[in-house]
Amino acid sequence: MSKSFSVADVSSHKDAASGMYIIVDENVYDVTTFVDEHPGGAKILKRVAGKDATKQFWKYHNESVLKKYSERLRIGSVKDKAKL
Repeated sequence: MSKSFSVADVSSHKDAASGMYIIVDENVYDVTTFVDEHPGGAKILKRVAGKDATKQFWKYHNESVLKKYSERLRIGSVKDKAKL
């Protein structure tokens, strides 16, 4: 079962203490435990934590990356369409 998040919910999860969530294509991902294993480095994920990272994600990744990690990291979807 997928949980619905508001953009405000996601924006409150922007550091390790509160959990690090990002939005990609209206889906919400918890990258808190993935930060240290991210091939591009932790700094990049920390910069987009709590935000819609769709544009940045697609600039550097393809569909196979999303498929590989989606099941493990996806925690829900955004219930409103506003951008951060």
